[in-house]
Amino acid sequence: MPVVVLWSRRLVAASTIAYACASVHAATIHASFQCNGGKSIVAVFENGASSRVDLTLSDGRHLALPQALSASGARYANADESVVFWNKGNTAFIEERGRTTYTGCVASS
Repeated sequence: MPVVVLWSRRLVAASTIAYACASVHAATIHASFQCNGGKSIVAVFENGASSRVDLTLSDGRHLALPQALSASGARYANADESVVFWNKGNTAFIEERGRTTYTGCVASS
């Protein structure tokens, strides 16, 4: 009987470890946004232990922003929050130094 209990505990422990390892792997989501003024954003979301977004802007810049606290939607910001990318549903915008520089962005198919 103790062998069965030991085996059950090992099985539970192995299942727990497998689940923990599976949940650590990041899920990658690609999205493209068309914005006002002919601007665009290509976003690659890395969701995992250290969630972040990698942005390619139509002006040629590449930004990597870690996820930041948000009451609603997804918010990503650099350390001093001088660059903030907001995403909620199929919309997004970028603020730079308190000024919205990419507005009216809607996910394109």
